[in-house]
Amino acid sequence: MKAAQQIPRNALAWIILCQVLLLAPHGLRVPAWLLLLYLAAFGWRVQLYRNRLPAPTRWLKLVLIGAAMAGIGWSYGSLIGLEPTVALLLAAYALKLVESVSRKDAYVLIFLGFFLLITEFLFSQDLLIVVYASFVAWLLTAALVALHRTGEGFELAPLRVAGVMLAQAFPLMLVLFFLFPRIGPLWNVPIRAHAAQTGMSDFLRPGDVARLTQSTEVAFRARFAGEVPQARDLYWRGLVMSVLEDDTWRSLRFFEAPPAQRRPAPVEAVGAVLDYSVIIEPTQQHWLYALRYAEPQESGVMALADYTLYSPATLESERRYSVRSWPGAAIGLELDTWRRRLETRLPEGENPRALALARQLRAAADDDEAFIARVLALFREQPFRYTLQPPLLGDDPVDDFLFGTRAGFCEHYANAFAVLMRAAGVPARIVAGYQGGEINPMNGTVIVHQFDAHAWNEVWLEGQGWMRVDPTAAVSPARVEFGLETAVQGEGSFLAGSPLSPLRYRAVSWVNTLRLRYDALTYRWQSWVVGFDSERQVELLGKWFGRIDAKRFVAVLLGSFGVVLAAVALALLVRAGPRRDPLLRAWARLRARLVRAGVPVHAGDSPATVLARAQQRYPAAAADLGVLAEEFTALLYRPVGSGDLRRLQQRLRRLRLSSQ
Repeated sequence: MKAAQQIPRNALAWIILCQVLLLAPHGLRVPAWLLLLYLAAFGWRVQLYRNRLPAPTRWLKLVLIGAAMAGIGWSYGSLIGLEPTVALLLAAYALKLVESVSRKDAYVLIFLGFFLLITEFLFSQDLLIVVYASFVAWLLTAALVALHRTGEGFELAPLRVAGVMLAQAFPLMLVLFFLFPRIGPLWNVPIRAHAAQTGMSDFLRPGDVARLTQSTEVAFRARFAGEVPQARDLYWRGLVMSVLEDDTWRSLRFFEAPPAQRRPAPVEAVGAVLDYSVIIEPTQQHWLYALRYAEPQESGVMALADYTLYSPATLESERRYSVRSWPGAAIGLELDTWRRRLETRLPEGENPRALALARQLRAAADDDEAFIARVLALFREQPFRYTLQPPLLGDDPVDDFLFGTRAGFCEHYANAFAVLMRAAGVPARIVAGYQGGEINPMNGTVIVHQFDAHAWNEVWLEGQGWMRVDPTAAVSPARVEFGLETAVQGEGSFLAGSPLSPLRYRAVSWVNTLRLRYDALTYRWQSWVVGFDSERQVELLGKWFGRIDAKRFVAVLLGSFGVVLAAVALALLVRAGPRRDPLLRAWARLRARLVRAGVPVHAGDSPATVLARAQQRYPAAAADLGVLAEEFTALLYRPVGSGDLRRLQQRLRRLRLSSQ
């Protein structure tokens, strides 16, 4: 192969560096053998570069491709899906590096690198990921620049050229972001079947919520239009669980309810009103979180019969929605026969001691409210304990909990309370969601983490409808008033599996300040960039340009393109004017200096001739002028490097013309 067709070593070095950086964000989600494949491909490429290993043969390439596909199929159980596809692209990128020898191969590697860079945004659109991706895009562009330059050693010059190119493209990127129509995708990205689901699921067993409390991830952020409610009032309803089967609570499926029970009954919106917006993280689920009683303020959000909010589309990415809530409104004032039977149903033959206790307490109470008070007093006065490390329960978990372990997390208390209520004929259910949240003083948002996950109960009372009862508050009031960290402070179990999380060091002032400032920046990023959808685009363009119709929209879009492209073209034309070589510019400055010093300079004189005259006029500087004459003469006939120019400029600065 001709030398002109080979990959320049400088470009190859940039490509290998980009390969490592492109793999890094995916490192924790790909199989370990893929990391080893990258390491092997890197080592092979280095040895090939040093002429110590041959290029792979065609048969070896086929074997490696087949092995990579088989490995991905074995690791993920399928080749179809987002994660297997990304892993396949990463494997192809590693194997392509080994066989690349020509410039054509390098183009494939660089453009595949840009495509791989985009795939990271399918998993996260966090601000740090954007900064990292921008840096890698800069390096990939530098590799593309280096591909068109000669040179054997690694040099940083392509970075400057790549930076200028990206800076010229930035205005056009802004135009596309604000003005290009926000249309739906022409295809659907496969659901991340192999990714762990985040947050609450639609079933609940003792211990499920406790596992969530070991996660430091953000569940969602909320911003109130007015004053933020007290932490004890922030009960974020997500799922209502009315069915108990095999010691597991689950929500009612849509078609399990009769048609009359599939839509929420009208509610009289009275009392104080709360307006707020929520930005929820991707969960691969459908349910949304809000305070009671919640009415969605935008399309694309449904209200279900149990007064929870639901997204018809799976939450594959961050979602922003606006809500109006009336916490004091009565919900479900009417309870028909079907609903009463559902909300009082218990499996037969389970937890006999708990059922007997419920009947005993109910017989001693005057009404349902008095019975609820007696059950809460039981939790409050008996030696029950709130813990993230509850002991295991047996075949009758409520009996074991009430009469044995008496130690548990919120779902243990919610489960036992619901069973006791139903055993006495009081309609009861479990609500799963989050309680509390951290107020960020930097911007006033409420940050709700996964460790704020909580389960509580709703009971139905005549004339009052569904009322919230939180039995956990009877055992551990600190959990509701101050949060999980304070409630379990004594046992040291808070975020025990995340020793490096900044959330564990909130007592350290500067660490906490940095964390909150970054979270405020993240919220702004989510609000203005990630959440910039078609509705907000139309609203913004309406403010800028007034009434927006198709003709005006196209005119604004094309006009903006024209302005940006004209500015970039003008800058390129100015730079493309007659620009002298740096060596010639240095010689012109020295010649002008000699003329001012009285040295005669004629058209067509060479540097050696002019500097010889200067030596005669200024004998004290003859040695320095002689060295300059040699350097100028030598540099005129060979490529000039940046080091040569620096040395020449240093000599020119030291030159002193004196007749003494």
